[in-house]
Amino acid sequence: MLKKFLKPIKLPASADFGVLILRVGISCLMLTHGYAKLSGFLGGDHSFADPIGIGEELSYILTIFAEFVCSILVILGLFTRAALVPLIFTMIVVVFIVHGADPFDKKEHAVSFLITYLTLFFTGPGKYSIDSKLYR
Repeated sequence: MLKKFLKPIKLPASADFGVLILRVGISCLMLTHGYAKLSGFLGGDHSFADPIGIGEELSYILTIFAEFVCSILVILGLFTRAALVPLIFTMIVVVFIVHGADPFDKKEHAVSFLITYLTLFFTGPGKYSIDSKLYR
């Protein structure tokens, strides 16, 4: 079951290249957000929003995990679909809770990430990924 979940979908070569660009591009953009949060956390700043009521520090750690660690996994195409789940969850929280009452222009950035992550979740990482070598 897990192997079937992680197995990439066979796409035409041009689509695989497009998925690679999308996967690496969006993850590099998110990585900058995660790195900034990781640097702040390691620098001693543990104040963070607590949008789902699990505590500021745990919210911060989980957000860093999603935005930094999972972005690296998506770049590599390693455990891609599993790595996308925390990213999708984080963007849902940002769109519907953190910026829930804000106008659309405040949510648009997170919505763009969310749409891309959902697309990658359904397409998989493509041929140019570690997953494609592991789960043939």
